[in-house]
Order: sequence, then structure tokens, then C-alpha cells
Amino acid sequence: MTKSKVKKMLFVLSKATIENVYAAFIMANGARMEGIEAEIFFTFFGLEAVQKKKLNKLHVATVGNPAMHIPTMVGGLPGMEAIASKMMKKEMDKLDIPPVDEFLEILSDSGVKLWACKLAVDMFHLEEKELIDDLDGILTIGDFYNQADQDGCQLLYI
Repeated sequence: MTKSKVKKMLFVLSKATIENVYAAFIMANGARMEGIEAEIFFTFFGLEAVQKKKLNKLHVATVGNPAMHIPTMVGGLPGMEAIASKMMKKEMDKLDIPPVDEFLEILSDSGVKLWACKLAVDMFHLEEKELIDDLDGILTIGDFYNQADQDGCQLLYI
């Protein structure tokens, strides 16, 4: 059995919580740093990460998130999401992790391809002008799968 090296990583981002967005961004950035091609496909609520009006207002998911180690009822209290998000952003600042808009620019400049899902764009009645300028385009899922049609390509759903 021949083992092939990872040559390309495709990330599907379906949720625009801080923890999901940064997971995709950090992994795509790490791929580029290792010389691996990387692309991110923003679908459903993941589209908020590339909407100009929403991308810097993302939150940590406090309800239904077992990693928060707080009861669901407490996570749902007014202000909990804002507090948790502020704390997370403070910790990220300490590590010099850039804000979403800046990170998207870094990713694009490093060669990461950024795609919006056509179905989700249509479903949420978005126009291209509402999305970031660094977006490489709007693709159908079939078009995105065509991006994966090569040896050494891995697809990761976040």
C-alpha cells in the first residue's frame, strides 16, 4: 500500500461560532505554513464568518456546548454568551491571534481559497456585495467537490 502525502485540505465551515471559525482558520493557516493547499467552504451559518456586517461580532456557543462546563440553563441566561465571548477574545489577544477580518485577509494573502456556498447564499437572500472582498467566489457543492478531485486531498467538516 502506497501512502500519499496530504497535498490539499478542504474545510467545510457550517457554524460561525468563535471556536469553529478559529478552528478552521488556524488549521487552514497551518496547512499553508506546511506548503499544503487549503480552501474553506462557508455554508449555512458559517457564512456569517464572511459577511461584512457580522464577521467581527461572532460569539462563543454557551448553550449545548459541553466544553463550556456550565449547565445549559446557565449558558442560556442573558449576557452569558457575551461574557464568554469577551473572555475568549481576551485570551486570543494574549496569544496575538488576529480578529476575524484580519485573519481572513492573512488567509487570502497566503493563498487559502475562500468560497461561499451558493445554496446557503440563496437561502439567506445574500448578495455578493454583503460578503468580504477576499472571497474567491460562490460555488455549488458540486463545484466544491470538484476542488477535491485529486490525490492527496482531504476534506474536513467543522
